[in-house]
Amino acid sequence: QLQLEESGGGLVQPGGSLRLSCAASGFTLDYYAIGWFRQAPGKEREGVSCISSSGGSTNYADSVKGRFTISRDNAKNTVYLQMNSLKAEDTAVYYCAAVRGPFIQAMCLRRPLYNYWGQGTQVTVSS
Repeated sequence: QLQLEESGGGLVQPGGSLRLSCAASGFTLDYYAIGWFRQAPGKEREGVSCISSSGGSTNYADSVKGRFTISRDNAKNTVYLQMNSLKAEDTAVYYCAAVRGPFIQAMCLRRPLYNYWGQGTQVTVSS
């Protein structure tokens, strides 16, 4: 069974950092593009960042550019989201998602593209 599991969320002060992990089980991530999404209370789930299967292409939402970095280690079957300079508005449940197929950078932040989703990890930015 294909599963994704997020970890690394928690409570952090504004300006702090967290690193989220998305680990796959039941399949290898080598051929899958991965997206990170987030959903704040009362809001739609939005794309945050995405990365191609090779890691050679990435994309970011404007709201996180320059602060978040997506990366992957296919040997560990894991994708990461390094989040720096966190703000209160980054508070949300963060999800990773996977899709196998051609990677189109301009479209990779769109939810309907993805087939497999994790259960999410809570990130709270508060003093």
